[in-house]
Amino acid sequence: MGLLLHHYLSVMIIILVAVELCFYSSNSQSLTCHPRDLEALRDFINELSPKPDSWEFNSTGDCCEWEGITCVSLNDPDNTLRVVTKLKLVSKTLSGKLSESLGRLHHLRVLNLSRNFISGSIPPSIFNLKNLEALDLSSSDFTGLIPESLSLPSLKSLSLSSNNLNGSLPDNSLSGSFSPVDGNLSRLVHLDISWNRYSGEIPDVFKKLPKLEYLIANSNRFIGEIPKSLANSKTLRLLNLGNNSLSGPLYLNCTVMSNLTSLNLGTNRFNSSFFEHLPSCRKLSYVNLARNHFDGQVPESFKDFHSLSYLSLSNCSLVNISSTLHILQHCKNLTTLVLTLNFHGEMLPDDRSLHFKKLKVLVVPNCRLTGSVPRWLSKSTNLELLDLSWNSLTGAIPNWIGGFTNLFFLDLSNNSFTGEIPKSLTKLRSFISRGISAEEPYPDFTFYLHRIAENGRSLQYKHVSRFPPTLELSQNNLSGPIWEEFGNLKNLHVLNLNANRLSGQIPSSLSGMTSLEALDLSNNHISGSIPTSLQKLTFMSKFSVANNSLSGRIPSGGQFQTFPNSSYEGNGFCDYDWTRCQADTLDKNRVRTSDESDNSASDDYALDFSYGVALGFGLSFVVVVAFHQKLFRF
Repeated sequence: MGLLLHHYLSVMIIILVAVELCFYSSNSQSLTCHPRDLEALRDFINELSPKPDSWEFNSTGDCCEWEGITCVSLNDPDNTLRVVTKLKLVSKTLSGKLSESLGRLHHLRVLNLSRNFISGSIPPSIFNLKNLEALDLSSSDFTGLIPESLSLPSLKSLSLSSNNLNGSLPDNSLSGSFSPVDGNLSRLVHLDISWNRYSGEIPDVFKKLPKLEYLIANSNRFIGEIPKSLANSKTLRLLNLGNNSLSGPLYLNCTVMSNLTSLNLGTNRFNSSFFEHLPSCRKLSYVNLARNHFDGQVPESFKDFHSLSYLSLSNCSLVNISSTLHILQHCKNLTTLVLTLNFHGEMLPDDRSLHFKKLKVLVVPNCRLTGSVPRWLSKSTNLELLDLSWNSLTGAIPNWIGGFTNLFFLDLSNNSFTGEIPKSLTKLRSFISRGISAEEPYPDFTFYLHRIAENGRSLQYKHVSRFPPTLELSQNNLSGPIWEEFGNLKNLHVLNLNANRLSGQIPSSLSGMTSLEALDLSNNHISGSIPTSLQKLTFMSKFSVANNSLSGRIPSGGQFQTFPNSSYEGNGFCDYDWTRCQADTLDKNRVRTSDESDNSASDDYALDFSYGVALGFGLSFVVVVAFHQKLFRF
């Protein structure tokens, strides 16, 4: 009896465990996305193509497992449903129209469909999602109007930039005036309306956005002054109003704007006195005032820019470069200084007391500066990029430039430097082996690199470290050889020695520059031939040795088949049909001394006799075969 009872209890335990497992399994399997959300997503994707691979609408499918979808459990009585909170399909080449069905995703917090090809208007239902915190529909093909009334009380981030929208905001390539925001956007933190066609004055409405930290409104058609509610924002961290037509006196209440770290007012029409009060914004680290009309000098107050890291004052009609440098050296955290198109014809000071301890980037081209490369620069041991191109600097390129540990971009082109290329440049560590910079990109600043793009367009980068390692020494009066040691620069991408007075031959060791993309040795006095070893440079897309004294054959392997005729003109090369090279070869083969002719006579007779015997045997064989075939036929 006891044994039977024990057996019965064991069976009951097994049954209970099995039931519990089945119940758990049933619950876990039935935990799926809400039918309303599933239907909304079906309507949404039916209007677009291509459909993401994992989006399958069948009886067992769970939309919460699909690509780009994030869900959370819904507190329903049965605890079996999940609702969609995030929909992110970025850069998926989606095309078609946006469905009104997205408005049925009531719990959606993040909607990001940026960088696709979605066209048509933005459905009004999207602007009524009560829980939406981040909306990004930028860089697509949207057209039409933004609704006049928005109801997005939870919205913190909004980006509708780079589209073809029109009308006025309550938002993006919008045109018309930027009108006051109707509706509740009191929680908005990030507003991006850049690259549109807004015109008129910026309205004084920013008191309605008490939590706004980032305003990006560059590349529009705004005019007038900066509104007071914006110039007195306590929360603003980043303000980008660049590439507009703003003018008038600039006033930022730095006493109130205690959080402002990044300011971009470049490419506007400010022409009043310099912004002497800006250093009072104690946290300002990134300042772009380029391409405005500031006649005069950098104010003494800029000595107090203690947090300043990046400063661009290019094309501002500034004078007195000596005073500018003596003032800005007091900015102890300054790492990037851009002074392009200023100080025309002045002398670059060589005051050894100057010291920019943390300087990484110095850009002072197109100023027609005189003098030489200043010795004080050698103390800026962190230098990564130096551009002194398009000036009138003279003398020799100093050897100490080769001592910079981190220098990977050097442009001294279009000056009047003389002497040999310093051999120390072949020891620049960043040209030999350069690690990846861990530094973050500058917030909302773009660097431009001209003269590299084949299509004539400027290349742009968010950070200096993205520039290709480059050595630009063209358009000078440099003489002497091209050093064999250049072959050690395995990390160099661009080498331009065009239009100098270099002589000697092209070293075959240049094949060691395995990362080279562009090599320009044109318009020099180089002789010899092109080393065939350069065929190993498989990344090279631009090459020129035009207008030298080179001869011989042009290599036919590797990338050399892709370069145009203009890369070789003005030399003594064989042409592309090799006729000249073949003629030269035949002439060389015909030239023999009389001794060689006498010694080879018996060999020639034996060779002719062998050919005769072979020919006779071959003809006999052909006759026999032909006779045999004829006999076989009959």
